[in-house]
Amino acid sequence: MKSNYCLGGDQMRTNTEVIELIIKLAQEQGVSISELARRTGMAKSAISKYFSKAREFPLNRLNQFAKALKVTPEELLGVPQNLQPVTGTVKIPVLGVIACGDPITAEENIDGYIEEPKDDLPAGQLFYLKAKGRSMTPTIPDGAKVLIRQQPDVEDGEIAAVLLTNENEATLKRIKHSKDLILLLPDNPEYQPIVSSKENPIQILGKALRYVSQL
Repeated sequence: MKSNYCLGGDQMRTNTEVIELIIKLAQEQGVSISELARRTGMAKSAISKYFSKAREFPLNRLNQFAKALKVTPEELLGVPQNLQPVTGTVKIPVLGVIACGDPITAEENIDGYIEEPKDDLPAGQLFYLKAKGRSMTPTIPDGAKVLIRQQPDVEDGEIAAVLLTNENEATLKRIKHSKDLILLLPDNPEYQPIVSSKENPIQILGKALRYVSQL
């Protein structure tokens, strides 16, 4: 199975650098071109051309040379040690307008999907919500897509995705419980808190975990 890798700032070796390392390893191990040809099942003339750099080394032969020289393909390529394999991805829905009474991730509520590496995701039912406006700046910028874990309540001080049930769009606010009321607090002091009431009921959809934003 072909593995995908997430690269940081480190660069893998070029074809030229790979063949230079192969030559060095062969010399250190006392492996002749004839012996390398036998171990790889390739023609001696072809390997000679790689060694003299008359022909570019083909990376599709990497596994054969790695096995012949008792190293891994990653070592030949110079894959950084902190490189993490991506074992799979998950499509997380991005919600738009939310119809009251419908399941949160009902098809009609979904504006698209963001694909995420499975290993980087927290447990639980997840969705993204696009931040609209400046009420949560500087914590969450306008237009950022915020990852939400679906849950019916959050602790005081945590940011939640909240559905104002008299409207069809969710908002992001910091939560504070006060007796029988829930206060929805903006991080931007230019905006006023929202207070839940019988006339203005709310539904907590989930807890905000992180966001992604365009530069």
